[in-house]
Amino acid sequence: MASAPSSSVSAERYSRQAWSVLIASTLAFTVCFMVWMMFAVVGIPIKQMLDLNATEFGLLMAMPVLSGSLIRVPLGIWTDRFGGRIVMAVLLAVTIPAIWAISWATQYWQFLIIGLLLGLAGGTFSVGTPYVARWFPKERQGMAMGVFGAGNSGAAVNKFVAPVILVAFGWQAVPHVYAAIMLVALVVFWLMSHSDPRHLVPSNVKFTDQLKTLKDPRVLKYCQYYSIVFGGYVALALWMVQYYVGEYGLDIRVAALLAACFSLPGGVLRAIGGVLSDKYGAHSVTWWVMWVCWICLFLLSYPQTDFTIQTVTGSTTFHFGLNVYAFTAIMAVLGVAMAFGKASVFKYISDDYPGNIGAISGVVGLAGGLGGFVLPIMFGALLDWTGVRSSAFMLMYGVVWVSLIWMYFTEVRRTDLLTARDGQSSH
Repeated sequence: MASAPSSSVSAERYSRQAWSVLIASTLAFTVCFMVWMMFAVVGIPIKQMLDLNATEFGLLMAMPVLSGSLIRVPLGIWTDRFGGRIVMAVLLAVTIPAIWAISWATQYWQFLIIGLLLGLAGGTFSVGTPYVARWFPKERQGMAMGVFGAGNSGAAVNKFVAPVILVAFGWQAVPHVYAAIMLVALVVFWLMSHSDPRHLVPSNVKFTDQLKTLKDPRVLKYCQYYSIVFGGYVALALWMVQYYVGEYGLDIRVAALLAACFSLPGGVLRAIGGVLSDKYGAHSVTWWVMWVCWICLFLLSYPQTDFTIQTVTGSTTFHFGLNVYAFTAIMAVLGVAMAFGKASVFKYISDDYPGNIGAISGVVGLAGGLGGFVLPIMFGALLDWTGVRSSAFMLMYGVVWVSLIWMYFTEVRRTDLLTARDGQSSH
């Protein structure tokens, strides 16, 4: 929680620094997310080059998500201890050689290993979230974390930029350009960001002390929510380009553009989700998000189907299925819902754990990231097993059911969703 200086002059300066930190961190996170999602586009020519099946392709795309998720807990704790500025800068610098190295890989195992190193970029979320939150007062932390989280829109930026480079210069040029962009992001972040020693956890607080709150059962529930709204978002952002290519036979550039209709609102509108969570409470926003996701995934789950019925004049066949326009529209609505949900889950955290945002956001971010790692692999396995592309949405539909039931029994029965402002979750 931010503690603004006493004098008006220093308070004004502090406010300018807070906004500078928020802007710099959001730009850096946008670039990191763009890099993190790189295999969503360059993975398609790599799949063709290596002749990968759907499961192998899912694993390739998921490797950066794995390492980016596993490192989130220590990064969140290090941010509490050492400050977000230095941790973020080091993380950006470390990823640059890994990005460049992708262009040298020629074998599947090489892509997997480099993907793990590349995935460190995804850990920046657990650095930036507590870093920016502590620069703002409690009543504005939802907004601040929402604006920072809008860097998820880097997934959409990747879908705009990578296909153009890929078609013009070949897929190997994409990591070269992205490494240069990351270097620029590092310089800009360092010049615009600031440090405040008051935001650090006192040095006498032990590592184990910071982790004690992870025994709280509420954290497990928030992990489940986030595995849908973030893990599902990451998984679908990775999966959608090849889904459009396979299901509708589109060119990779058109497929990436349409896939961005999901990724872009799923990232940019997170800031609005943060504002709504500040105003109406994390619980109300999350509940309605889950219902919208449930409806969208139900519609997306239905495969392309032909019905043949016998009539008095003979057989008549009806086709039922979403065309590319209806599919894209529903995906856009799903992206908006997930954007709001990502912000509302972290509003829960800032409400319930104001003094330990780094460690808690790290473990919840880990759960969300692991969802983004497991789901693409399961999407591929289901596709290889059933041959039905919409099985990916069937899986996610079932996962959303779990959260709705859990949320109903632990929160909804005790809360008036229409009138109450639940700044904190029901306990």
